[in-house]
Amino acid sequence: MRVIFMGTPDFSVSTLDALHAAGHEIVCVYTQPPRPAGRGKKDRPSPVQARAEALGLEVRHPVSVRNAAAQGEFAALNAEIAVVVAYGLILPQPILDAPTHGCLNIHASLLPRWRGAAPIHRAIMAGDAETGVCIMQMEAGLDTGPVLMREATAIGATETTAELHDRLAGLGAALIVKTLDQLPALSAKPQPEHGVTYAAKIDKAEAAIDWTQDASVVDRKIRGLSPFPGAWFDHDGTRIKVLGSELADGTGVAGTILDDGLTIACGQGAVRLTHLQRAGKGAQDAETFLRGMPLPKGTQL
Repeated sequence: MRVIFMGTPDFSVSTLDALHAAGHEIVCVYTQPPRPAGRGKKDRPSPVQARAEALGLEVRHPVSVRNAAAQGEFAALNAEIAVVVAYGLILPQPILDAPTHGCLNIHASLLPRWRGAAPIHRAIMAGDAETGVCIMQMEAGLDTGPVLMREATAIGATETTAELHDRLAGLGAALIVKTLDQLPALSAKPQPEHGVTYAAKIDKAEAAIDWTQDASVVDRKIRGLSPFPGAWFDHDGTRIKVLGSELADGTGVAGTILDDGLTIACGQGAVRLTHLQRAGKGAQDAETFLRGMPLPKGTQL
């Protein structure tokens, strides 16, 4: 098929690769404009732009697609379908209507649960047993369109957002190729009206760890916010991000270190911290971290 691909972050790259490998004609790639990044704050192209250019594909990165000129250029591509994966711009109706078969979106949840910006983070933080990906026919509402295909997967007991992100990216890439292969035979099913939840964008203000909460809540926050923005606590004026954890046995005053392996008492139960990071340092496993910053048994966080 003649495909317009629209995506920006790493999550989108595997889908671009899968469509290219499947032999679809990718007539153009739309992505967000280069942004300042790194220590020098030089403009850096998005992961999708970098990959598209490596594949020899035409790339466009308009600031907006709401003006008539941008919409005319989009329609002139005469695409049969557009595939949208974490593009980053809301698409107006003229864009949605331009391709012959409209625009399909890969969404990283089992819709209608977790519509919105941060479905992977929110699924882990809420303690969901499973999540998945949906291929949705896009319409004007926020992730409200009918679903063509879906695939579920269990969320692991110690899985972080980073790990689940990578799994769902691969799952979505395979599913969109399957969807395009079977498109003439598929019937989009409207999303049910019950079970709707919204995955609000992650606010850095919610990343502070509250040790008085139940251990399961603390553990899910740590894993759900890993690697970004990273759940954190302060100790002796040093902010420490926690990037991995697991539930552990133990009881005590909330915030107390219960052993020499970073098991921390919570309001109910305990968590063991497995990966941590200090400002200006790389992520480290607990054993390596403790060699550089000892936190002995009995320390109150």
